[in-house]
Amino acid sequence: MPAIITLLTDFGTRDSYVAEVKAVLASQAHPAHLIDITHDVLPGDVRAAQYLLARVWPRFPQGSVHLVVVDPGVGTKRRALAAAAAGHFFVAPDNGVLSPLPPDARFVELPVPAGAAPTFHGRDVFAPAAAQLVNGTALTHLGHAITDPVRAPLPAARKEGGSWVGEVIYVDRFGTLVTNVPGDGLTGAPVKVGGKDAGPVRRTFGEVEPGKVVTFIGSGGTIEIAVRGDSAEIKLGVGVGAEVRV
Repeated sequence: MPAIITLLTDFGTRDSYVAEVKAVLASQAHPAHLIDITHDVLPGDVRAAQYLLARVWPRFPQGSVHLVVVDPGVGTKRRALAAAAAGHFFVAPDNGVLSPLPPDARFVELPVPAGAAPTFHGRDVFAPAAAQLVNGTALTHLGHAITDPVRAPLPAARKEGGSWVGEVIYVDRFGTLVTNVPGDGLTGAPVKVGGKDAGPVRRTFGEVEPGKVVTFIGSGGTIEIAVRGDSAEIKLGVGVGAEVRV
């Protein structure tokens, strides 16, 4: 069965950048399925990339290689990394984007070839490393081991008395506010986001009229706030970092 390489970037699809990365993978890796997680992360939004990676990587089969290029520090002294965890492999900049990996993950620092474009390590550093992993190269042969990768995990919700207090950690393309508050046992509980009433926790969108705010337990297991048929981000005027109380 061909290996799987997933791609998660902020390159967009307007330019040639994604195609250039895929060209390296197609040229250097044994046959592999290239699966796009997304290329529409907002430019340089490491936190959003963390959230998306955390949602997705455990759903793929072991042996998958996850290529993550959201790299506002490209060409600086930030390190380039490859990692292994739970039978998966990862290639990414050392800027905290790999924070969702478990504590026992193993990391190596990748060398940067002399001819690598200082503004395009995705093509010239990370893609070749991902290809080598697909081809069976051992992680330890790609670079030297490190024990201090940047860890900058997303904030966690906390309990205050009988309430959960968290925040919006991601906004999807529908304008839905994704929070870090775990949803277990909260159906029917009242919710406020950014100090505004978001109603009780419901099951799904169809329980409110079009244009109304609806709070529900999202497919990722946390509380989400939407507006049926519209954008909660716009209608409520809140976004990432807004306080959430349940």
